[in-house]
Amino acid sequence: MNKINKKGFTIIELLVVVAIIGILSTISVVAFNVARMRNRDTKRLADMKQISTGLDLYFNDNGLYPVGNDVTLGVGSYGRLCSTGFTTVTDNCSNIYIGAVPANPGPNAGTDYKYTRGASPYTTYDITFTLELKVGKLNSGLRTQNPEGIK
Repeated sequence: MNKINKKGFTIIELLVVVAIIGILSTISVVAFNVARMRNRDTKRLADMKQISTGLDLYFNDNGLYPVGNDVTLGVGSYGRLCSTGFTTVTDNCSNIYIGAVPANPGPNAGTDYKYTRGASPYTTYDITFTLELKVGKLNSGLRTQNPEGIK
């Protein structure tokens, strides 16, 4: 009687294990990407609250909102909000409302925050931004922040 001693795994067993690992890694990558999108959307909403608060403080002191039409917030000349309006972060200001105006979180997700002051008497503004996912009652896509809230 010949007794064959088999050790190791069969090809079928190895393929099943590889397939299971592949499925689990795909699920975890998808869940991770959704979590990153939610995190960016949460930051966008917090940014809108911060910018709105700074603009309201500016309005209370000056009686109008700062000059600007379709300007990208958080970069270059629109990196800080002070008594003279939006300035670079290196400009000297006497009264700073937002020390560093937030910019859209990246990478390459959504659109830049765009600020536009309303028409005379300059008592309104619009900031456009993009949500990647539905957040509460707000659907994904292009949204607008103004003195009345987010629409």
